[in-house]
Amino acid sequence: MLGEWRFPHAEQLLANAVTIAPAIDALKKRCRDVGVPVVYVNDNHGRWRSDFRKVVQDACDREGLGGQIGRLLVPHDNDYFVLKPKHSGFYATPLELLLRHLHVGNLILTGVSVEHCVTMTATDARMRDFKVWCPEDAVASQDLGLRDRTLAQLSETLQVCTDASTKLRLPDLG
Repeated sequence: MLGEWRFPHAEQLLANAVTIAPAIDALKKRCRDVGVPVVYVNDNHGRWRSDFRKVVQDACDREGLGGQIGRLLVPHDNDYFVLKPKHSGFYATPLELLLRHLHVGNLILTGVSVEHCVTMTATDARMRDFKVWCPEDAVASQDLGLRDRTLAQLSETLQVCTDASTKLRLPDLG
C-alpha cells in the first residue's frame, strides 16, 4: 500500500486501494490495542538499497490518492517491517523468522493486490502452517469481481477466512 503506483493498471488499483485504507487503519489500531504485532511487508520497487523509512516518506510525500494512503497508513514506532523483492512476503525475506520470533501463528493479510501479492503470501503462509485471514474489506484488486473471485478461491482452496475485519476476534489471534 506504500507504493509508487507506477505499473500497468495502477490507477484502477489505486482507486480501489484508497477505499480499503480506512479499514486497514482501524484494524491496525485494534491489533495494537490487544498486543497483536503489526508487520508491514512492502515492495522494494526494484531498489536493492531500499530503506523502509524512505519508502514510507516517499509514500507520504506523494500527491493524490497514493499520498493519501501513505499518510493514513504511516507505521507506528512499534511496528515491524519487511521489504520484499517479489510478490510473496515470504520469498527471499526474513518474514518467517520474524513471525516465529514473535510467536505468531495467525496472520491477517491486508492490502493490494489480492490476486497477486496477497494470494502469494497467503499460499506461502499456509505452506508454513500459519492460519490466515484476508478480510474482504481490507484487500483490493483492479475490480470488485476479481477481488471476490480471488477471495472465494482463497477460502475454498486454502481455508483462508475472508470475513470483514470488524468480525475478527483479535484476542483469539494473538
